[in-house]
Amino acid sequence: MILAAGRGERMRPLTDRTPKPLLPVAGKPLIVWHLERLARAGYRDIVINHAHLPDQIEGLLDDGAAWGVSIRYSAEPPGALETAGGIANALPLLGSEPFLVVNGDIWCDLDLATLPPLADHDLAHLVLVPNPPQHPNGDFDLQDGRVGVSPRLTFSGIGRYRPELFASLERGQPARLAPLLREAMAKDRVSGQIHTGRWVDVGTPERLVALDEEVRSHL
Repeated sequence: MILAAGRGERMRPLTDRTPKPLLPVAGKPLIVWHLERLARAGYRDIVINHAHLPDQIEGLLDDGAAWGVSIRYSAEPPGALETAGGIANALPLLGSEPFLVVNGDIWCDLDLATLPPLADHDLAHLVLVPNPPQHPNGDFDLQDGRVGVSPRLTFSGIGRYRPELFASLERGQPARLAPLLREAMAKDRVSGQIHTGRWVDVGTPERLVALDEEVRSHL
């Protein structure tokens, strides 16, 4: 699943007319970078949620055949449902097995094929990154492959989840992901890994420009 429903308030005025995941990096929409990486990693069935300017997203990506994948869409109301609410709303499309979720507004060079399967006991596996300048306090901790609540690293927006993690949520209602994860961490049911390669939270126009210049310089 690619999360693409956010309004992108901090990216205005760019997002007034363009959904945040369609903003270009080196001439390619952010979400297309994700589709290409997912396809290379062997993922074929992809769900994308949307709420802001959804016709643009579906108009560009269509059914995903151009990238060798099959895309289905999970529509959300204006304002969207936040991360956990959006995932819970899409569960009928995601099935009963663990699934991968990627934030649509990040850029990351992680090889998604290297993500391990979930252990039988675990509800989630998170990819963590060193804290960026705009988020110096971090989100979670990683010790011996287990994720805890001490905020020493930043959650990348890439994670593998079991549907059971969202079982308590009512479909169609907004819900945040962090409380669910912290509850699972308290039961030692969240594994994780650290990614030390390139990762950018494309949260401001300035970061988008800097990333665009960086990626172009390596093409």
